[in-house]
Amino acid sequence: MGLKKTIIRAGMESLFFSGAYLAMRPFVGGVGVILTLHHVRPPRSGAFQPNRLLEVTPRFFKKLIRYLRKSGADLVSLNEVHRRLTEQDFKRRFVALTFDDAYRDLARFAYPVMKEHGVPFTLFIPTSFPDHLGELWWLGLEAVIAHNKRIGLVIRGEDRRFDCATVTEKREVFDAIYWWLRSLKTEEEMRRVVRDLCARYHVDLKAFCSDLCMTWEEIAKITADPIVTVGAHTVHHGILKRASDAVVRSEMKMSRSVIEAALGVRPLHFAYPVGDVTSAGPREFNIAAELGFNTAVTTRPGVLFPGHREHLTALPRISVNGEYQQMRFMRVLISGAATAVWNGFRRVMAA
Repeated sequence: MGLKKTIIRAGMESLFFSGAYLAMRPFVGGVGVILTLHHVRPPRSGAFQPNRLLEVTPRFFKKLIRYLRKSGADLVSLNEVHRRLTEQDFKRRFVALTFDDAYRDLARFAYPVMKEHGVPFTLFIPTSFPDHLGELWWLGLEAVIAHNKRIGLVIRGEDRRFDCATVTEKREVFDAIYWWLRSLKTEEEMRRVVRDLCARYHVDLKAFCSDLCMTWEEIAKITADPIVTVGAHTVHHGILKRASDAVVRSEMKMSRSVIEAALGVRPLHFAYPVGDVTSAGPREFNIAAELGFNTAVTTRPGVLFPGHREHLTALPRISVNGEYQQMRFMRVLISGAATAVWNGFRRVMAA
């Protein structure tokens, strides 16, 4: 476990076992929470799983849904989140569930649970994924490192060799290359590196999308259910902060248009790919508002406060992180205590 994970885990353990999260909740809990999920599926084997943070098990997901149902909070759609924020209707605290990327395991493992319990949720669709043209580059990078004991890569014009025979080495190499890729100036440059890397080490980058993501027909079956709200998530799932104004607008508008043509529903909500502070900021928030989205969500950690009424296209979410599949951690996160500490007790983070 990395030092950062150890510190985060220790902090949440302290907040839980001391009872501090309960004492803080009335002051930092806000009016509601939006949760982020990606995969819900059985655990994979193998010690090297750098993308495990994006997946939780069906067993844990069922526990989470049961807890939310018993928590006293209203489980609501993003349409209802928008209404409550704009009308300042905060008589009851609320929780909204969102799923990014339209993975097939949603239909198999998560949707039946939410259907059984009558839990609404929003599905954010990057339209190249159901077209099976998307590049899940983070999985390609994981596969290259997982299947090799040593890899080579040109970084800043220099030939580099990375030993990755052990699990520890693989984790270190993944982190080093992942964050270097994230630092590149353009999305195309980053993807070209990953394409070349996958080609050199015989990893089929395109196969991840077709294997893991739903088709439009599969999505249509789920979204016919009134508990499902459809949201846009760009076309290519690129980091918008690295793109020009024109590309950002095109990605937002085109994804909305493609979804409307495919499903007959015009998305009113948007999710920024990756969604952290390095991926979306004030420019992207303003463009989403100008294009008429009712809300747009980030992955900046936090709960919702009345002040978010003025920042509807910069809403924070709480990640249901696969590295922390303990209900005590979810209690701390949903209380707002952990993210309050993380954000220095600032309520709205929209800059």
